[in-house]
Amino acid sequence: MATTVTITGTGNPGPSPDRAGPGVLVRHDGLALQFDAGRATTMRLTGLGVRPPELDALFITHHHSDHLTGLADLVLTRWILDTHSRAGPLTIVAPAGPAARFAGQLLDIWREDIDVRTARHDRPRPAIDLQPFDVASVPAEVWSHRDVRVLAGQVRHEPVRPAVGYRVETPDGVVAVTGDTLVCEEVAELAAGADVLVYEALRVEAVLASPFLPDHICEYHADTRLIGAQAAELGVGSLVLTHLIPEPRTPAEIRAFADDVRAAGFTGELLVAADLDTVNLD
Repeated sequence: MATTVTITGTGNPGPSPDRAGPGVLVRHDGLALQFDAGRATTMRLTGLGVRPPELDALFITHHHSDHLTGLADLVLTRWILDTHSRAGPLTIVAPAGPAARFAGQLLDIWREDIDVRTARHDRPRPAIDLQPFDVASVPAEVWSHRDVRVLAGQVRHEPVRPAVGYRVETPDGVVAVTGDTLVCEEVAELAAGADVLVYEALRVEAVLASPFLPDHICEYHADTRLIGAQAAELGVGSLVLTHLIPEPRTPAEIRAFADDVRAAGFTGELLVAADLDTVNLD
């Protein structure tokens, strides 16, 4: 099976009936790796035909709530559906600090629900396999399985610290997932030689013109024009925009994201993603 990259959620903190919270699924030869778990991630995975017990690992980029509100749903649904306890605990890979602490405490508030379910069905309690890591100054390996490895690298999403992006290396090529970040040299290191670059995207002009969005979010999200310039410089084969701010609701608003990137010089394949859009590495 060729490596595939599916955007499970393209939304931002604002609720949308069309866009789930941030998330990316990378699959290769039976492996299923999820990056972040915003709202409705479990539903989007189900739409893909991926049952939560089939996930091999989940990777957290940072501790902002819109990237994590679907995590408890994912972990508990995995446990409920895994009636024969074959899948085992979900591996959660997270930068040491707030994100790892959140994952470690994830099941605490569900204690009484878990008590009822385990007593009635005499089954093991749900658990996670938490694998925290210290963020290195350059991208470093944090997980591997057979011929696939995942590296994490710091990105710039201050005041959130730490915040990381991930680089997935398979025999088919390289996928980089930025998480939330400014356009910065750290992303360039993470995405060097990437075949597919999944980048969060914000249109500065549209944010500044909106009466509903605070101007300060432009200080720690990726400007579409700067994304286009960086992707062109890196020679990225395929650029996927997600975590779209503000949410585009018309064809013209979707084209505006693409126009910004093209105006900055990027000529490769470009996708302003909708939920469940998929790119193949082949």
